[in-house]
Order: sequence, then structure tokens, then C-alpha cells
Amino acid sequence: MIADQLILDKGNTKTTYKEDSKSEDPRRSIVKSISWRIIGTIDTVIISWVVTGTLKLAFSIGVVELFTKMILYFFHERMWNKIKWGK
Repeated sequence: MIADQLILDKGNTKTTYKEDSKSEDPRRSIVKSISWRIIGTIDTVIISWVVTGTLKLAFSIGVVELFTKMILYFFHERMWNKIKWGK
């Protein structure tokens, strides 16, 4: 189903940014990205601390991960808004 909409269905799956932003405000996606990344980064820091045994290294990993995954999540969320499956 998803593959059909992403790859095979060339019909009505294309939307403009303006149309897409009506389904969910991009600012909402940003706030969701930030709240999810706070939870994810805390998890990453804890796991990194357990694995490395070094809190300083764990926080370093967490900071890098915070920004990269927040950006990735934002674009992931915007792409999913274009998929009609399950809406």
C-alpha cells in the first residue's frame, strides 16, 4: 500500500507545500520534533552512559544526536503528511 503511493501512484499524490501545510501546520511538526527529540536524546544519553561509562562522552553523543535526528524527523514527518494511507 505505501509503496503504491510512494512509487507507483503518480496520480494525485503530488501536493504543493501550501496544500500540505493545511493538513498539519509545519510549526506543529517542529514542536513535535523538539518534544520527541528531548525524549530520544535523554534515552540516547542514558544508553551512551551505560555503554561507555563516561557521562561527558554520553552528553557529547546526545548533543550531536539531538540536532541530526530532529532535522531528519521533521522531513520524515512532512513526507508522511503526503501519504494518504490511513488518513
